[in-house]
This record gives sequence, C-alpha cells and structure tokens, in this order.
Amino acid sequence: MYCAPLRWLFTLTACALVSAAAAESQLTIPMNQKQLATYYIEANMHGSGRVEFMVDTGAGYTTINENTLLLLQQANNADYVGELTGVMADGSEHRLPVYRIKHLVLGKNCVLSNVEAAVFPTNTRMLLGLSALRKASPFVFSTNPPSLSLSNCGAATS
Repeated sequence: MYCAPLRWLFTLTACALVSAAAAESQLTIPMNQKQLATYYIEANMHGSGRVEFMVDTGAGYTTINENTLLLLQQANNADYVGELTGVMADGSEHRLPVYRIKHLVLGKNCVLSNVEAAVFPTNTRMLLGLSALRKASPFVFSTNPPSLSLSNCGAATS
C-alpha cells in the first residue's frame, strides 16, 4: 500500500493550520505617515497618557524624552537600568540613561512589558526601536497601507 499522498496531505493541512493560527494572533495597528517617509504609531504608557512614536526599525533602542520620563517616574512606570553610548544619525556619540518601561501599549491593544528605552534631552521626538519591536516579533512593517502588524502582544486590560 502506497501512503505518500496521504502523508503530504496531512503535512500541508498541518502547515495551513499553523499559518492560520499565526495570522490570527497578529495585531495590526495603523500608522500615520508624516513628511516624506516617516511613520508614526499611537501608544500609551501608564503615566504618560497618549503619545506618538516614530517607528524606526534601524534604531536599536526605543527612545523617550526627559519630559515623558518624568511622567513615567511619577506613575512608577520606569526604572533606571544603566547607561549606553548612543551613536546619533550625524555620527556623534552621547551617553544616554536607559530606563525600563514596565507597561507600554502600542495602538489600543498591544501590551508590552519591560521595554528598555534610552532617554533623550528635553522634548525630542520619541522612537519605537528594536528594544520594543523584538518583544512583539515577528512583526511586519507595511507602507501600503501604512500599518505595523505585531505578534506576541499581551492583552490590554480595562
């Protein structure tokens, strides 16, 4: 008795079920395009209220500014973890403090815990870098339509 076709059918069915389950577990968040090629996503951090991050897959760290850090500290949502030397887009190097954000919500429903973020001075724009995106990986960055599809999101609670 020859059973290879049945074995292939079982394998294909199992792969299709795994792919369907992975697609269902992804959460897609719309991005806003600004200027030529910058994309932003809405977020919320306990203590900060609604904020906007520029999505930057080339940044190793998520970044926040000092003003946002003060709000997070008042809400007990940020713990100091150390410093790093950051290389800026212009090639200059700066020592930056790094904090762990305990609770970060991307969009309305993608909850990430313990995201490390470098802190930039004053009221600079904030970046959603790989320190956050890795936690929600695999992820898909799409420009048409502008959206960020994330896996491994925790559920938002009321």
